[in-house]
Amino acid sequence: MLGALASPVDEVLIYGFSLCIATPYVLAMLALHYSLPEEKRIWSHAALLFGVIYVVYVTLNYVVQLGTVVPARVRGTVAEIRILDQTPHSLFWDVDAIGYIFMGVSTLFAALVFARNGPERWLRRALIANACITPVIGVVYFYPRFSIALLFAGIPWLVTVPASLVLLTRYFRRLSV
Repeated sequence: MLGALASPVDEVLIYGFSLCIATPYVLAMLALHYSLPEEKRIWSHAALLFGVIYVVYVTLNYVVQLGTVVPARVRGTVAEIRILDQTPHSLFWDVDAIGYIFMGVSTLFAALVFARNGPERWLRRALIANACITPVIGVVYFYPRFSIALLFAGIPWLVTVPASLVLLTRYFRRLSV
């Protein structure tokens, strides 16, 4: 988008990095579920289930992009894989979108297990903030006319997801002490 990296390095990095988020995310939801008392597990179970749906969709997408689309583009056989390419409003664009929408729902359910006050309040707020940006992500993906300006509307996600995961890591660290 900014032209800072040449193709295919740009795609390999973005899809590879995104693929590396998925499994640790769902493992964090699994760990969260088993770290909680029974009365809170309904919410963490929902977070885990929606997290699994997220992982399935985005893993499918990124493996197809890295294993099929990028190599085909490097070989110059783009026409053969056009249906698999993740471009605005394509099949795999929608697969990616639904994955991230399910991640947002997962973070909403995860937020419900944390107290509104005390040391957990910032984690709860970060998870809720991520859930709140999810409708914006939906608009970015599904608005009839794609634009870079619209894509920038999703930038808060670049803060809410890492903040949620860093604070969740701190939560686990407090539990282990």
